[in-house]
Amino acid sequence: MQWRTHVTGLAFSFVFVVSYFTNKFVLSVLKFTFPTLFQGWQTLIGAVLLLLFGKFGWVEMSRISRSAALSWLPGSLLFVGNIYAGSRALSLIDIPLFFTLQNSSHVVSYIILKVVNREKTRWLKIISICFMLLSAIILPFHDPRFDSSGYLWAVGHLLCVGAYRAFQGHHKSSNLSDLEQHCINYSFSVLLLAVAAHPTGDLMGALEFPSLQSHTFHCGCCASALLGFLLLLATVKLKSGLSLEHFGVWIFLSKITAMSLSPFFFYMDINKSSLICVVISHVGEALLVYSQKDSQVGAR
Repeated sequence: MQWRTHVTGLAFSFVFVVSYFTNKFVLSVLKFTFPTLFQGWQTLIGAVLLLLFGKFGWVEMSRISRSAALSWLPGSLLFVGNIYAGSRALSLIDIPLFFTLQNSSHVVSYIILKVVNREKTRWLKIISICFMLLSAIILPFHDPRFDSSGYLWAVGHLLCVGAYRAFQGHHKSSNLSDLEQHCINYSFSVLLLAVAAHPTGDLMGALEFPSLQSHTFHCGCCASALLGFLLLLATVKLKSGLSLEHFGVWIFLSKITAMSLSPFFFYMDINKSSLICVVISHVGEALLVYSQKDSQVGAR
């Protein structure tokens, strides 16, 4: 029923916004900038909860074969790059600017799929891609609090997000469901991030973290892990009941909500020029969502 879809969409948007705000709070306000530990904790909790939910039959998950897991490992490696670089970037960049840079990941996906599939592209999609790319290129020159390391991590994040989206699209014919893919992602992430915690210095740095014994810090970390898992479930539920176009609409609305509310929760320094970049990027995203509607109509 349509009302159930709307309820699921609203639940997705709520979890999306609160999840990003919680992560931003831990990373920027509390300044816990140790992504191997922060993301390792989140993926560990996600993996444990996903396996428990599968065991009790609360979500549909089949037994993952070794060959299927091995074939998905490139995607898991991109997933780790996505969450690691994303944490670094989000800790240094305001949420509206972060989403503006993240939107340009569609450029990466477009280029990869264009090379691999050599499909014809509608002009509306090309225009939307150009809007998102140009706004991301211009943004660093107008950010009042420009941080070169934050933008470098953002570039790594958007490259991994775009490549992961293309890889996932290329493996649509695989027998792995979205939940099974994320189960592999979580398990691989926990192992890789645990190994990397000491060489990166995160383990020793975290031991000297001022708020390590703070209840606020503990609550923030627990909330971020739980919200990340709930966001996964809400995303899978929403995707299963909607077309690609309508799913894109809910993501777009969730981003707009998060950007609109973020000034009330976090200190931000955004001038007129950077705000224009944010608007242009999300106009491009809206056009991209609309172009998906056109492509679906044309395919019928």
